[in-house]
Amino acid sequence: MKYPKFLVAAAVFYAAIMLLSLVGVLNGYFMIIINRSLIFVILAVSLNLINGITGQFSLGHMGFAAIGAYVSGTITTLIFKLPLPHALGLAEMGAETVFILAIVAGGAAAAFIGFLIGFPSLRLKGDYLAIVTLGFGEIIRTIVNNIDYIGGPRGLLGIPMFSNFTVIFAFAFLTVVIIRNTIESSHGRAMLAIRENELAADLSGVDTTRYKVTGFAMGAFFAGIAGGLLAHLISLAHPTQFGFLQSAMILILVYAGGMGSLTGSVIAAFLLTFLTEVLRLVIDWLNGTVGIPIGTEWTMVVYALILILVMLFKPEGLMGGREAKILILPRKTK
Repeated sequence: MKYPKFLVAAAVFYAAIMLLSLVGVLNGYFMIIINRSLIFVILAVSLNLINGITGQFSLGHMGFAAIGAYVSGTITTLIFKLPLPHALGLAEMGAETVFILAIVAGGAAAAFIGFLIGFPSLRLKGDYLAIVTLGFGEIIRTIVNNIDYIGGPRGLLGIPMFSNFTVIFAFAFLTVVIIRNTIESSHGRAMLAIRENELAADLSGVDTTRYKVTGFAMGAFFAGIAGGLLAHLISLAHPTQFGFLQSAMILILVYAGGMGSLTGSVIAAFLLTFLTEVLRLVIDWLNGTVGIPIGTEWTMVVYALILILVMLFKPEGLMGGREAKILILPRKTK
C-alpha cells in the first residue's frame, strides 16, 4: 500500500464525521459546510496541479466546473429525469449508478474542453495565458446563460440531490491520491521540471507541450467533477456560480495554502469555507441586530485582504511547497 498513513487518516476522518452526524452533533447545516469544503478541496487541488505543479497560470478554473455541473445535471435531470433520492432500493441503486456515471461524464467533458483550449493556448506564458483562461471562463458562463434547454439565466433547476458526504468524500479522496501519485511519477517530475525552467526541460528532452496540456486537462477533469458534485448538492446549476469571482476564490485557496502543496490546498479549502460561513453570520448579525446595512459582497473584500496579507508576510503560503508526512510516498529500499 503506497498510502498507509493517508488511508488511516482518511478512514478516521470519515468515521468521525459519520459518527458525529449519526449522534446529532453535526446537523444538516454543518454537513453542508463540510461537503462544500470537500468540493473546494477538489477544486483547489486540481488548480494547484495546473498553477503550482506545472507552473501555468489559469484564471478560469470555474469554467471547467460549469461544464461538469451542466453536463452531469443535464444527464440526470433532463435526459434520465432521475427522481429525488428517498429510500434505498433497486431503482435507487440504478439511479445512483447513473449519477456517478454522469459526474464522471461531466469531468470527461471538462477534460476534453480543457484539451481543446490548452493545446493552442498553453504555448503562451504568464499574463497572456491568464488572459486567455479568464476569457474562456467568461465564454463558458455566457454560453450556458444563453441556452434555454439548460435553463438559460434561470439556471438548471430541480437537479436531484445525490451528492452526500460519502460520495463527495470518496471523490475528494481519489482526487488527492491520483494527483499526488501523478506528482511522484515520472510524468509529475517532468511537470515540475517545466515549472522550474521550461527551456531547460525542453533542452533535456521533455515534451513540454504534451505535459502542460496533460496537466491542464487533468486539472479540468477534476474541476468538472467538483462542479457536478456541487450541482447535485445544492440542486442547482446557475451561471453566477461559475464567474470570475468564484475562480478568484479558488486561486486564493491555492496561494493561501501554498503553491505546489496539496496539503496546503486541503487546509485552505476548509479554513476559508468555514470563514465564509462565519462572515455570513456576522453580516446577518450586523444587518438584523445592529442595523448596519452590509452586503455579502464584503466577503470578497476579506478574501482580498487575506491574499494581500499572505503575499506580504508569507508569500509561500501556509505550507510553502511542503507536504504533510501522511501525503509523502514511502521510498523503496533495496
